[in-house]
Amino acid sequence: MEKLELRNIKLEWLNGGVTHLDGGAMFGVVPKPLWTRKYAVNDHNQIELRTDPILIQAEGKNFLIESGIGNGKLNEKQKRNFGVLEESSLEAELESRGLTPEDIDYVLMTHMHFDHACGLTKEKDGELTSVFPNARIITSQVEWNEMQNPNIRSKSTYWKENWQGIQQQVEAFDKEWSYGPIKMVHTGGHSDGHSILIIEDEDVTVVHMADIMPTHAHQNPLWVMAYDDYPMDSIFAKEKWLEYGISRNAWFTFYHDTVYRAVQFDQDGKIKEALERKK
Repeated sequence: MEKLELRNIKLEWLNGGVTHLDGGAMFGVVPKPLWTRKYAVNDHNQIELRTDPILIQAEGKNFLIESGIGNGKLNEKQKRNFGVLEESSLEAELESRGLTPEDIDYVLMTHMHFDHACGLTKEKDGELTSVFPNARIITSQVEWNEMQNPNIRSKSTYWKENWQGIQQQVEAFDKEWSYGPIKMVHTGGHSDGHSILIIEDEDVTVVHMADIMPTHAHQNPLWVMAYDDYPMDSIFAKEKWLEYGISRNAWFTFYHDTVYRAVQFDQDGKIKEALERKK
């Protein structure tokens, strides 16, 4: 898989599975003739969306951004509805790098929708247990509250199977959380508790906007998903953090993008450097 090596930090994408979701929902009110110029669509009007966690190695610690789609968590109907053609092989991916799930120190959850959180737990002897038993699982307090008490809309994506068994590992924050060069910032937007990540390594910046910019094709601040609970918050946050990142020549990284792992935008918003996903 692909790597982004900074001065003191290494980011590496791991195979967390894949989904295929409705392109119209993923691009909201944007007309199909516009978004299909930027992102491929299949005959079922679905777009391919990876669910690939990012392994970050920094300051002697192992961090994961998100947990993947999991393995064995979805029934056949769910796999069909969400277009899951490949489940996670995260444990094998870690093993090939000389690591185990027990070696993960932090799991950084930008939010806890099923396609980000299914990889947190697994069933063992009829009970849900943590996949990363030694990790601290970081998410915003707002997100953690809604994860456990979803509303009529969010209960379709916040599943008890993804939080039961990890409660003692969760550390929730209010506005910001940081460890060394890594910072999480609560933005809202896609979900009320959604957060982004900022990584500063000397003069190199990485911005991970998670699902307020799930792919490179969502770079326009106005191109937000129908899945967003608070679209105006997504627009404001995307506009703010795009400006922040571009002014610092930042790498923008992706969990879902099937084309690029990371890109740098010029002042006009055009891609000037890119780390492509190998297919």
